[in-house]
Amino acid sequence: MEEHRGRFGVEPICSTLGVSASAYYHRKTAAPSPLEVEDGRLIEVIRRTHKKNYEVYGYRRTWKALLRAGEQVPRCQVQRLMAAHGIRGAKRRGKPWRTTTPDPGARRRPDLVGRDFTANAPNRLWVGDFSYVRCWEGMVFFSFIIDVYSRRVVGWQLAGHMRTTLVLDALRMALGTREHGADFALVAHTDRGSQYTSVLYTQTLDDHGVLASVGSVGDAYDNAMAESFVDSFKTELIADRVWPPRPSSNSRSSSTSPGLTTTASTSPSATSHPSSSKKPTRPPTARFATANYQGAPSRSPQTASQNAGSTESHSRKTMTRPITT
Repeated sequence: MEEHRGRFGVEPICSTLGVSASAYYHRKTAAPSPLEVEDGRLIEVIRRTHKKNYEVYGYRRTWKALLRAGEQVPRCQVQRLMAAHGIRGAKRRGKPWRTTTPDPGARRRPDLVGRDFTANAPNRLWVGDFSYVRCWEGMVFFSFIIDVYSRRVVGWQLAGHMRTTLVLDALRMALGTREHGADFALVAHTDRGSQYTSVLYTQTLDDHGVLASVGSVGDAYDNAMAESFVDSFKTELIADRVWPPRPSSNSRSSSTSPGLTTTASTSPSATSHPSSSKKPTRPPTARFATANYQGAPSRSPQTASQNAGSTESHSRKTMTRPITT
């Protein structure tokens, strides 16, 4: 309008555009409306909240974060402002990598959950699964076990393979957090992958009095809670980022994720941990927990490396001890 008003005049241009000349002059000279002032303030708050949460929140989770921060705004206003300024959440993409290979010869365990992922107390129902993280060196696989009641990741492990020891290390870590002498049943629910139906894994469950439960083959809904965690973890922390070395991706897994994880320390040797004959050593990797349930206090990298070094030294002494008759 300002560019062509000297050539055509204001009223002909307004008539062509279908607006009144008085509306043009009012818009030009009047002060911003209260809604425009509020939109200008709120969009800055939305930008800070979106950046603070790794730029992964969509308008629904951003709106809930604003409510927790004391901003009483309608959801539609947050959606409108984010769409108008091109602020978007994380998108789910990527090619699938098959991590669940059913074992046709394994004895089938029953499904004790029936897609009812609820529990009335901690350590009553666990769900587990494992997936992968792409990096320049190849694939890093991570296994985890979640307590359904608290939504806390009570066991995890990262490794460069998909062998049974990957999921077994996560199970042993979870069992280490369970109170001894519990007089109630605990159900550990997973998919029908060969790692979870192996003799070593099922025997460990039996030794600790844990009931094994597995879903059907090729049905993600039977283990929907674990699948949902994998999707959120990879979408919000792993996707759209480049991970050159494997320790880098492990370090990222240990940092704080919005609504999913708490801050914890890692060890450079997170993918290989020496074992002890007396008690399984917890892998010095990330500690995950929900925002409302604080996990156990994390160890510093120096303490983790010292423990790993002492265990390795003990293993060398045991190996070099002479055999006597």
